[in-house]
Amino acid sequence: MAETGTTDPTRMGAGRAIAVLTSGGDAQGMNAAVRATVRVGIYTGAKVYFVYEGYQGLVDGGDNIRPASWESVSMMLQLGGTVIGSARCQDFRTKEGRTKAACNLVKLGITNLCVIGGDGSLTGANQFRTEWSELLAELVKTGKITSSEAKSSSHLNIVGMVGSIDNDFCGTDMTIGTDSALHRIIEIVDAITTTAQSHQRTFILEVMGRHCGYLALVTALACGADWVFIPEMPPEDDWEDHLCRRLSAQRGRGSRLNIIIVAEGAIDRKGKPITCEDVKQASRMGVEAVMALLEATPDTPACVVSLSGNMAVRLPLMECVQVTKDVTTAMAEGRFDDAVKLRGKSFENNWNTYKMLAHVRPPDTKSNINIAVLNVGAPCAGMNAAVRSTVRVGLLQGHQMLAVHDGFYGLAHGMIEPIGWSGVAGWTGKGGSMLGTKRSLPHEFMEEISLSITKFNIHAIIIIGGFEAFVGGLQMVQAREKYEEMCVPLVVVPATVSNNVPGSDFSIGTDTALNTITMTCDRIKQSAAGTKRRVFIVETMGGYCGYLATMAGLASGADAAYIYEEHFNIHDLEMNVEHLVEKMKTTVKRGLILRNENSNSNYTTDFIFNLYSEEGKGVFDCRKNVLGHMQQGGTPSPFDRNFATKMGIKSVLWLTDKLKECYRHGRIFANSPDTACVLGMRRRALVFQPLEELKEHTDFEHRIPKIQWWLKLRPILKILAKYKISLDTTEKTTMEHVIKKRGLVQ
Repeated sequence: MAETGTTDPTRMGAGRAIAVLTSGGDAQGMNAAVRATVRVGIYTGAKVYFVYEGYQGLVDGGDNIRPASWESVSMMLQLGGTVIGSARCQDFRTKEGRTKAACNLVKLGITNLCVIGGDGSLTGANQFRTEWSELLAELVKTGKITSSEAKSSSHLNIVGMVGSIDNDFCGTDMTIGTDSALHRIIEIVDAITTTAQSHQRTFILEVMGRHCGYLALVTALACGADWVFIPEMPPEDDWEDHLCRRLSAQRGRGSRLNIIIVAEGAIDRKGKPITCEDVKQASRMGVEAVMALLEATPDTPACVVSLSGNMAVRLPLMECVQVTKDVTTAMAEGRFDDAVKLRGKSFENNWNTYKMLAHVRPPDTKSNINIAVLNVGAPCAGMNAAVRSTVRVGLLQGHQMLAVHDGFYGLAHGMIEPIGWSGVAGWTGKGGSMLGTKRSLPHEFMEEISLSITKFNIHAIIIIGGFEAFVGGLQMVQAREKYEEMCVPLVVVPATVSNNVPGSDFSIGTDTALNTITMTCDRIKQSAAGTKRRVFIVETMGGYCGYLATMAGLASGADAAYIYEEHFNIHDLEMNVEHLVEKMKTTVKRGLILRNENSNSNYTTDFIFNLYSEEGKGVFDCRKNVLGHMQQGGTPSPFDRNFATKMGIKSVLWLTDKLKECYRHGRIFANSPDTACVLGMRRRALVFQPLEELKEHTDFEHRIPKIQWWLKLRPILKILAKYKISLDTTEKTTMEHVIKKRGLVQ
């Protein structure tokens, strides 16, 4: 149902035609972008076309531009590359070629073009749009199109999505394909690590990135590399000698493993390329688009859909292209500091983080400060990376770092010991918790904890963990009135697969869990490749938090995802079954239903499985999968390694400043709310929020924040699963209202 003053979402695109093409080098994730563009376009009533073989297909026309249907993008979500093809096209670079392309679009009534590719592809699209009127005039003049056809296609709307594994486009935190490329690189690094350690070898790994060092830089952070060469920041002169000295020093301290990462575009200060062979000799040893198109006017500039933290935003395409070109100019002119800044805040932070952790040894000066670090709650991938950066940055600040084993239980029972630089070597890529972790809360033994703080002279505490870490930190703050020993600064770093810690949009470990669930769902769906009409019911972890079920549902193309935060009843279940029955009667043969483990105490996974099995008799059969603890993942993903490293560093630097503020009369005394905080990610910023202030934003019974940003994405999951608003009585808002009011687009 449409609301007063809004447009029916299923008619927003009525009479409109959209073409989607992929251009340039292929990147994993392009097919997911194509699928979303096609389905949201069709949902809005627009006619959507595939353009095969990129711009070449646009120029050649004919069978290269064909209508897309809802079913034509089924089962392409998990495929790599691009199923509609991509090709380098010299013809489109000429005005004659662009004139042919314009003619092909006009004849089909297409005035909206979605381009998924690199900066060259997007620049070409903008040029095409800029000269559109001129091209139409030429076509009318030569009799290729009529004046009436030219009038009905008087302007062309362009929207771009950046597909490039190099992450070399300014204006977005990450381009399509980059995360998958990082996964592949980290898999290789992890695989060679054991061999390198066994033989005391140095491994030199070259990664892609002709003009951008993002892959090399994040890989270096994620694997704790000893050295990284990137084009934006060439090494100082005589880098060969410096590298030799560092490797010798590492070996002298007993290190058996050295890893050096080289971007393919690495250069020295004089612009000369640095190759793997050079290093070897010296060391001797990759939805929003449719809405942008439909809302565009003739005066709307071409835009690119970018990621800013956890939000999709639209930015002027040519402004982003210009900044990207400015980076290349800055490097060519030797302005390397400017090049790093132009890459954006995220890239600059990665570089500064790497420089900080690349020190060979801690300073000789000591601060006389003791900082304890512990893991609390269930283990998750990335905890160890956070501990590693916490320990090393603490040592760089001159502090003594104390490792607490088995969480609050260990803190109470004196399971505490100093931990040094080499003590956390190799921890970045290890899953679980090397320190050991328990769910015990401090209220069980507050007296013992206070005695341990005194005995080990602990001045500050870093708690890395899930909801128990949040509650435990809060209990320690509340105990300050009774126990003066608790008056030390503390910070909680969210680390849990459930992503349910108040004060943070993301938690360490969630990305790895999502990857595992999505990969498993892809394999489960694939298992029915030769089976006629099968529906899979999959239970995910998360406690009462539906983040994993929702995001995995979006990533794997689920038909429904049941969560606690969005109430559902027997009518909703019945409607979902009927929806699947109708889908199964067409060409679709597989269905996927996700259920968060605590979504409803009565509508259990078994109940839903039995309901679907009974109602689907004669149309489809069902299979049930409870994924269990495998969702915690093994080795952490590149994102979790990088994220955890930054969180660890930020927490120590904050504590160092806070300790100075709290130093009075020869001792540390911290009892104000701002001395006990959660370090969380809000949009794209890392912020500290007092535990006491977050209390009112927390549902303690269900262990979730009262407001969760990702709930805004729920309507998109339904739309991509082909639900019609008229069928879904729980969703009474329109698509346009959802996107504008719920903040899916800024």
